[in-house]
Amino acid sequence: MTEASNRIIVATDGKQQSRQRIGLALLIFFHIILCCVSLRFSSYYRDSYILYDATRLHCAVAAVAAFALISTLFVFARFSFGYFVGFYFYTMILGYLWLNCFSQFNYNHTIAGASAAVSAIVFLLGALQITSPIRQLYALSELAIERLLTLIMLFAAATAVVGAVYNFRLVSIENMSNLRKELQFPTIVNYLMAATTSVLLPYAFACFLALKRPWHACAALLVSLSFYPILVSKLALFTPAWLITLAILSKIFDTRWTTVLSLLLPILVGLILIVAVGEDTRQYFYIVNFRMITVPSSAMDIYNEFFARHDLTYFCQLRMLKPFVSCPYEHQLSIEMENNYALGAFNASLFATEGIASVGVLLAPVSVFVCGLVIALGNRLSAGLPPRFILISGAILPQILLNVPLSTVLLTYGMGLLFLLWYITPRSLVLPSAAPGNCSLPGVRSFVLGGSHR
Repeated sequence: MTEASNRIIVATDGKQQSRQRIGLALLIFFHIILCCVSLRFSSYYRDSYILYDATRLHCAVAAVAAFALISTLFVFARFSFGYFVGFYFYTMILGYLWLNCFSQFNYNHTIAGASAAVSAIVFLLGALQITSPIRQLYALSELAIERLLTLIMLFAAATAVVGAVYNFRLVSIENMSNLRKELQFPTIVNYLMAATTSVLLPYAFACFLALKRPWHACAALLVSLSFYPILVSKLALFTPAWLITLAILSKIFDTRWTTVLSLLLPILVGLILIVAVGEDTRQYFYIVNFRMITVPSSAMDIYNEFFARHDLTYFCQLRMLKPFVSCPYEHQLSIEMENNYALGAFNASLFATEGIASVGVLLAPVSVFVCGLVIALGNRLSAGLPPRFILISGAILPQILLNVPLSTVLLTYGMGLLFLLWYITPRSLVLPSAAPGNCSLPGVRSFVLGGSHR
């Protein structure tokens, strides 16, 4: 190939890459607008702390516009687990900066808003930029990965049976919250079910897709769905549909577009339904637009207000530290919030717990930066795996991280276990080398080529 031909190819690739970045930037811009409109409609829920004041609209628009500049990081960064998680957190902080301008709570909103924005920036610097691989000292063999997947499915089924011994009731979405308060499982069973539904089954589903085993993948989804009458949670109910949706989207679009669309499309559907149909679709808007998107942002407003007039925790909320560190709170933070705000027991993301609650708004960026390094560790341990595989196997964790402290997600929900699974997953099974014959399992190459590596 001549030098002139090489220059033509490079120029063509550069133009294509530029078009892709422009398209992604426009998509993110549209997502930001939809988020603001959704937050406006969320203020109609009078039983919440979501407010709107037209006289303060200019403040909210200015805050969102300034923070929108940070979105350029997602335009130029390559996909990683940190990209996936980071975009969800970016959306959450964007929502908080909007709500912060209308908040009725009495705390320093200027400092809190600046702290949230800086925290988001330092988190993204670690979560997006640190992606260098850690040398894989051990990888499962092809036979071992087969046995591991069989073990995961048997373990998940057994866990479902054990959980069903303590509770198995089919209830409507409307009655879900009241019934869930009555559920009591042994601590170890709680841990096993959380890790199984959040990590093990999505990982098995991603592997079965890689191996072109649709029936095994369907079995993983059915086992996952069986946890709904046990846990009586929206997450357990919608996990199979979420995994299928991401699998389809990532087959059509690259993983960065899929990440944005995974939030944009549900928000858009909620807005279309609430505007075109009205009150009959209120349940969808509440579950998706309000509960999934708005509440995590609102939690930062509530935590800022609470810890502006209460003692900080200095991480005493961590179970492993509580026996050794004096704590000003007898109950878990979720219960403290319920007692003070009557919104039900709810946790919050690492920005609110490891950040605001633990060290206060001034030092929150430092704590959040460390949390970003933990997510970056996931990037490094998964380096070499196809982006689509990382996206699907980690599909549930970004949603959980919006509502649960990082320490809880690492241990209780099994994110640390997923990091380990990514590390020992043989790259030859899901990322075949250029040499022919190196990929012995059928369908693996088509799985990789089905999703972009960007």
